[in-house]
Amino acid sequence: MLKDAHRIVVKVGSSLVTNQGKGLDHAALTDWAEQIAKLRHMGKEIVLVSSGAIAEGMQRLGWSTRPHALYELQAAAAVGQMGLAQAYASCFSHHGLQTAQVLLTHEDLSSRKRYLNARSTLMTLMKLETIPVINENDTVAMDEIRFGDNDTLAALVTNLVEADALVILTDQSGLFTSDPRKNSDAQLLSEVSAADPELMRMAGGVGSSIGSGGMLTKVIAAKRAARSGAHTIIASGQQPQVLVRMAHGESIGTRLLATIPVLAARKQWLADYLQVRGRIVLDQGAVNALIMDGKSLLPIGVTHVSGDFDRGEAVACFTSEGREIARGLINYNSEETRKIMGKPSSSIEMLLGYVDEAELIHRNNLALL
Repeated sequence: MLKDAHRIVVKVGSSLVTNQGKGLDHAALTDWAEQIAKLRHMGKEIVLVSSGAIAEGMQRLGWSTRPHALYELQAAAAVGQMGLAQAYASCFSHHGLQTAQVLLTHEDLSSRKRYLNARSTLMTLMKLETIPVINENDTVAMDEIRFGDNDTLAALVTNLVEADALVILTDQSGLFTSDPRKNSDAQLLSEVSAADPELMRMAGGVGSSIGSGGMLTKVIAAKRAARSGAHTIIASGQQPQVLVRMAHGESIGTRLLATIPVLAARKQWLADYLQVRGRIVLDQGAVNALIMDGKSLLPIGVTHVSGDFDRGEAVACFTSEGREIARGLINYNSEETRKIMGKPSSSIEMLLGYVDEAELIHRNNLALL
């Protein structure tokens, strides 16, 4: 599974990056950086979701027990994020790789505009061959806008960047038929559908005492990732070179399979589930480019715009005869689209004062009907 994946989200849990919750385990971080560097050299794009900020903050502040008050947790996270980012930057620099710290809250992914901004940033970082290191922005997140655990965050980031696979590394070997700590007959599942309703029952109660996410949150994360077509692997991060071995095709842990591929999942979502906010009419050249050549829609091919829509909202694409041929997520709002329609992409910056994308609708955000 991982051998064929190009874009991968890797989530490492608290138990794998801290010394039993007492600050960061720098030897472990060095190992993760080495493994991810090897995956990068194999041509894979990696986004890292890492726990450890609060544990590092507690160590720096001299706190021996995890606080319960939200403001104290936020303070520990603020202190610890400095150490976490610094440690990863140092470890990856030995392999000639840059890192970038990206802190997210639920609001960043529920607001369409902020969602698109986060997506654009992450996509740009990967183009620059930089490793994004993502964590929940615990310094500002209140209970009602928190993800609650980095398993959920990792799944949403998987959806955000349209990753092929999500790897959740933990201190457990994978998903068992029941809790192996209570049932000696529990068997490790090697492969199962992420949509299997039995998974929730099997996952109950298996988790680490250090992190906030047990096995149940990992199964729920796999189900979320599968909605955008991404497979999930839940495996022990304590196995040597686990990422590299999986990238070379070795079967480790539990594979939770999505039923449809990444692009097909997105196309289905675009075609069936999005409320259309506007409509645009295309000339015959643009119609041919979309239908026959599978290309993106450029501003020059648009002859008419109707409706009031924002960047990132769904619009319907029509022929001059009034036949709907596609739906997609548009890169410019309705006012901007009217200004650039019929014009070459090279004119966008002159007409708008900036250029976001050369395409009006990228082919990956376009579903033919």
